[in-house]
Amino acid sequence: METDLYDEFGNYIGPELDSDEDDDLEADDRDADEADEDDEDEPADADEDVPGMEVVLHEDKKYYPTAEEVYGPEVETLVQEEDAQPLTEPIIKPVRNKQFTLMEQELPSTVYDMEFLADLMDSPELIRNVTLCGHLHHGKVKHLLRYTDILFTEQERGVGIKSTPVTMVLPDSRGKSFLFNIMDTPGHVNFSDEVTSGIRLSDGIVLFIDAAEGVMLNTERLIKHAVQERLAITICINKVDRLIVELKLPPTDAYYKLRHIVDEVNAMLSTYSTDENLVVSPLLGNVCFASSQYCVCFTLGSFAKIYSDTYGDINYTEFAKRLWGDIYFNPKTRKFTKKAPTSNSQRSFVEFVLEPLYKILSQVVGDCDTSLPRVLDELGIHLVKEELKLNIRPLLRLVCKRFFGEFTGFVDMCVQHIPSPQGGAKNKIEHSYTGGLDSDLGEAMAECDPDGPLMCHTTKMYSTEDGVQFHAFGRVLSGTIQAGQPVKVLGENYTLEDEEDSQVCAVGRLWINVARYQIEVNRVPAGNWVLIEGCDQPIVKTATITEPRGNEEAQIFRPLKFNTASVIKIAVEPVNPSELPKMLDGLRKVNKSYPSLTTKVEESGEHVILGTGELYLDCVMHDLRKMYSEIDIKVADPVVTFCETVVETSSLKCFAETPNKKNKITMIAEPLEKGLAEDIENEVVQITWNRKKLGEFFQTKYDWDLLAARSIWAFGPDTTGPNILVDDTLPSEVDKALLGSVKDSIVQGFQWGTREGPLCDEPIRNVKFKILDAVIAQEPLHRGGGQVIPTARRVVYSAFLMATPRLMEPYYFVEVQAPADCVSAVYTVLARRRGHVTQDAPIPGSPLYTIKAFIPAIDSFGFETDLRTHTQGQAFSLSVFHHWQIVPGDPLDKSIVIRPLEPQPAPHLAREFMIKTRRRKGLSEDVSISKFFDDPMLLELAKQDVVLNYPM
Repeated sequence: METDLYDEFGNYIGPELDSDEDDDLEADDRDADEADEDDEDEPADADEDVPGMEVVLHEDKKYYPTAEEVYGPEVETLVQEEDAQPLTEPIIKPVRNKQFTLMEQELPSTVYDMEFLADLMDSPELIRNVTLCGHLHHGKVKHLLRYTDILFTEQERGVGIKSTPVTMVLPDSRGKSFLFNIMDTPGHVNFSDEVTSGIRLSDGIVLFIDAAEGVMLNTERLIKHAVQERLAITICINKVDRLIVELKLPPTDAYYKLRHIVDEVNAMLSTYSTDENLVVSPLLGNVCFASSQYCVCFTLGSFAKIYSDTYGDINYTEFAKRLWGDIYFNPKTRKFTKKAPTSNSQRSFVEFVLEPLYKILSQVVGDCDTSLPRVLDELGIHLVKEELKLNIRPLLRLVCKRFFGEFTGFVDMCVQHIPSPQGGAKNKIEHSYTGGLDSDLGEAMAECDPDGPLMCHTTKMYSTEDGVQFHAFGRVLSGTIQAGQPVKVLGENYTLEDEEDSQVCAVGRLWINVARYQIEVNRVPAGNWVLIEGCDQPIVKTATITEPRGNEEAQIFRPLKFNTASVIKIAVEPVNPSELPKMLDGLRKVNKSYPSLTTKVEESGEHVILGTGELYLDCVMHDLRKMYSEIDIKVADPVVTFCETVVETSSLKCFAETPNKKNKITMIAEPLEKGLAEDIENEVVQITWNRKKLGEFFQTKYDWDLLAARSIWAFGPDTTGPNILVDDTLPSEVDKALLGSVKDSIVQGFQWGTREGPLCDEPIRNVKFKILDAVIAQEPLHRGGGQVIPTARRVVYSAFLMATPRLMEPYYFVEVQAPADCVSAVYTVLARRRGHVTQDAPIPGSPLYTIKAFIPAIDSFGFETDLRTHTQGQAFSLSVFHHWQIVPGDPLDKSIVIRPLEPQPAPHLAREFMIKTRRRKGLSEDVSISKFFDDPMLLELAKQDVVLNYPM
């Protein structure tokens, strides 16, 4: 057997054949020869092949014409995969119009012409800029028939979130028309920043107080805020019907209740204001009574006018003066006396105001079929049969509206007691303009001159219906703003020395804002409010808009000062990391939309949002997700901001040398006097005062010695930070000229150190740093900022760590309203959250109790829900930041072991908060001492046998 016939596996393959290639070549030659012969024989036009007879493979078969053959070469055709698009998605998506606010599609019909409204804008003496404010659900929006709740979220939640401007023409009791710019503000304490932005543009406030609930948490805060802003204060005691229908108080008791509210407000005014003339009283005409639900609104003057119109020949202004207080009407002598003529005589307010009101309500509610028509005839109110068949509430509303007429009493009160833009301009400029009244510009603004240089102060940014862009809302203080004109926008950081924060923009359209619709105008003169298009890009919170040229001495209006702190923070990140740019754009927009919101990036890279409370941040997150970024966003558990402080004086003098060993600074730290930190923050004392004035303040109020009081270098962080840097060196020991040359660098180091403390990078609070000694190099080259600033910061830290450091946490003031049987449950819920009650008392004239308490902000998350659960929804609470308090325990005690997922006992809290905050920020677990102490300093510590708990 030949091996060539088999392969290596034993399979038969046969003998080798001749090459196929040779055969192919021979065949090709033969075919070519035959073809030549055929060409010679056949005619030229004969078909080369018989069509349809060739062999075509299945995959090459062509059943249909190609798209190009059908549509032509000019048409682009795409072949898509089958079923790649889900059935839920339409093939052609409809254009989705985003809308987040309820707006009128056309200008509604009003009882006055829009041209008349525009004409009134040129008469500043006929304009009133007013903010309506009050506690939550005390009836501000009801007064405007909920017309100002324009956000869909506001309507769903039943609570105001944004302040809304409304401009309208209102007549007073004599029929004279006034242009009212009214800012309706939210009543929830979380949104007090919205009130602040409205108050800055106004000349006075109308404070709404619920007659049944009386003065509440936010009422007191608003009074204090209005006094600080130097505004005229008027009061509207609203929901008077609750005293009659709900609480069923007799008229005399209702009078006591109303008088109690007025007395409480006056007590607060005397507490917060030094002006003895700042009093509210129905007799002065700056208190009105109302029931928005039933269209009742009157002052003593407007009620007296009803008597005058009905009976004639009554001097209603004199009559009104006798309708409040302990004044009685003697029917026999027909005179008013201060002594009751008989034992059962009623006070004049009860007899002439409350009893008629009670009678109208009781007639309509009680016996509307038989005696009501007769009573209405007596009052001169004529109703048709269809109207008499109405349900009780609409009928009562109709009867009261016919009896009391238009809200002219309210207009009279505002006109008489709130100054016009002309009258209030000087006060407004003095308080809010950094440049003062001395310049030509200041005088033009004080006179509210429409022909002067343009100055417009914007305090609020309103997004468009679809949330794509913003319009700036502000008040023109001098000059006239024109549509389409170029303007210069000055930001909050603008100064005459540093003009970087300014930009020239072109104004787009201008509008007068009326909540659900806007009236477009060509120009807006001084004294009016205006909504401006086209200037939103450079503005973040507030801005000053002025002329681009020829107004170089213009300074900015002070940024808003809020009466609450943003202490709650949440970290956010997009679910899909590639959508981070969308989220950042959303954060920028939401930052413009909420006046006191703060957004920042921590060193760990997380994006943090700081707000005033849970509801506030909930609304912010809704806007961020739905309106501004339209992406899914993850939110970390909420935490609070902490502060770092000391409780003793540094145990030894701490020093630090600069890296070049040519300079040495020595400092100690000690706690500040009680109340001083708050005074600095509230600008009771300012670092810009001259040395003499500053010295006197600290000497008289805080008993400092004269040398220390006049050697204050800085407050920190920033100009209103609650820490003080004092130069306590003596001229005999230290070269003051050399020390003065590095003062700015040391102050910068102090500011840096107090902004981020050594414990967990949180601000330092309530600490006084004293410079005791300083060795400064003679050559300027050796004492530059690069050498001194980090050294000053390090010595601030070492002095701080040597003075028994502690953590501070924010505390909330909580006000709970609950029935008497729920009070014990409120105590239980508070106790579980480290809270403690400071006061519980019944609300006069009602079955409810008010419980006032303090609760740590970090333990307040979910408190409202917990409270409602334990009281079956009968308790209602509001909480607002009140003060800082030291966390129990030593944050640097290394003997404390933090066990995961276990609540820590009170003495371990400071350590737990510090470690967890450091972890969250990506810092090392413990404070490293080598970072803040030089080697010579450590040797000094060793010599003095100072025991340190800190890790080296």
